Amino acid sequence: MFLVNTDYITGKEFEMLGLVKGSTIQSKNIGRDITQSFKTIVGGELKSYTEMMNEARALATSRMVQEAEALGADAVINIRYASAAVMQGAAEIMAYGTAVKFK
Repeated sequence: MFLVNTDYITGKEFEMLGLVKGSTIQSKNIGRDITQSFKTIVGGELKSYTEMMNEARALATSRMVQEAEALGADAVINIRYASAAVMQGAAEIMAYGTAVKFK
């Protein structure tokens, strides 16, 4: 499965199958949330939240790919990511793009 953020794949002709997406809402446990709140006092990277967002993007991408595979797609083009805070310590990540089939 090809995954690209462009609207083309060099050397490939394809037909569009439709929009595909994947999403997840992730949060960290209360203990990590408290320790990360102390980190905001001194500054620096909130590694626990960075890990959470990386995991969420990977899961959202995987779900998008599963949806594309169900359509018989060979690739997903124009991939984009969006995120939104759902509540303190929890975020929704959405991956979306256009599923295509090679000619």
